[in-house]
Amino acid sequence: MSGLDNRNAETRAIITGGTQGIGFAIADALADEGSKALALVGRSQEKGDKAVARLKERGVDAIFISADVAKVEDCRRAVETALGHFGTMNALVNAAATSARGSLVDTTEDLFDTIFATNVKGPFFLMQGLVKHLLERKAPGSIVNVLSMSAHAGQSFLTPYSTSKGALMTLTKNVANAYRGNRIRCNAVLPGWMDTEGEALVQKKWHGASDDWLEKAEAAQPMGQLVKPAQLARLVSYMVSPQSGVMTGSLVDYDQNIAGSFPD
Repeated sequence: MSGLDNRNAETRAIITGGTQGIGFAIADALADEGSKALALVGRSQEKGDKAVARLKERGVDAIFISADVAKVEDCRRAVETALGHFGTMNALVNAAATSARGSLVDTTEDLFDTIFATNVKGPFFLMQGLVKHLLERKAPGSIVNVLSMSAHAGQSFLTPYSTSKGALMTLTKNVANAYRGNRIRCNAVLPGWMDTEGEALVQKKWHGASDDWLEKAEAAQPMGQLVKPAQLARLVSYMVSPQSGVMTGSLVDYDQNIAGSFPD
């Protein structure tokens, strides 16, 4: 442990998309800040086993739950499995998402449904499961949803994706308002273009990117880099922790490009 402040010593979190990218970076940050109970949700057993092994080496009671967050029954099972193993949970990070491409005119019904099932319906029912548990125990808790700067508008080839993140943005504020009197907080981060394993695959699949796409992309950014998961993870771990106090309903842009701004 780095000895930051042990601020997440009592945090018992479910993290979707927790086996790689921003999801695992958040799990790693929580472990570094004292959390000893982490449930990682994902679809790849191989990645899940590796991620859990890394956390267990640091003394964390970590489990992997194989689940597709696009399926409500899997979301409910994920919460039930975590509760069955740990007894109680008090935090949820919805980091899993699909950023499949589609414009207004070329998005099929199946693609639209897939994106909304993964990016909206899944988080909705995971939040429902945790909040019900917290209400039954009359216990405080914290939820952080990982959105995207695309929730503000998005590019033309991200129409259903951007719309789904906008829906999750509204859901974040609705839940925050509904359960603030129960000490259940709900916040969100909106990262910009991020350097992850998944983004590398997206760039090559959808945009025909070359192997040096990251170097070129970062050279064109105002601060010379894309968003780094390890950096963003510390903000999320703070928002999850009790140290963030009464913070709820907050939508925090995390980017070097400013929503609503234009070149001089």
